[in-house]
Amino acid sequence: MAASELSAQLWKERELLELLLFKLEEEQLLLIAGKSRWISHATREVEQVMERMRDAGLARTIEVSVVAEQWGLSPEATLRELAAGAPDGIWSDIFASHLTAMTELTGQIADVRDTNERLLREAARSTQETLNGLSGSGPDAGVYGAAGESRSGDAGGRLFDTEA
Repeated sequence: MAASELSAQLWKERELLELLLFKLEEEQLLLIAGKSRWISHATREVEQVMERMRDAGLARTIEVSVVAEQWGLSPEATLRELAAGAPDGIWSDIFASHLTAMTELTGQIADVRDTNERLLREAARSTQETLNGLSGSGPDAGVYGAAGESRSGDAGGRLFDTEA
């Protein structure tokens, strides 16, 4: 039955989403630890999982169109529409469960991806500021504000008169 094949395909896609989340979290740990040497390897692994996800997405699209036609729905039906238009209760529940899990995983992936992008920008900025500091141009790389932004100015020690 085509619905069983679609469900199996959705499981594969969920596993790929979990693998992608793992690879992004792995990348994040490297960024936090400052292990820039391995970032390119982690990024390549993320890209490999993304490529596998594109292939899985194409296979899912084909399976959805087959099931949708069998159930009298548009071949371009979404998973949500398929779950709502399922002829019996069990497939509706199964596809709704897949949709919920995939939506949650996608949200988690977006959060980790956004954090990684921020960490990469901060690392690039820090590297540039360090290089500027070594060459004597640009703001002092050792002075940062409370929000993490660089600040120019005297980074030397300050004396406070506590007797006054």
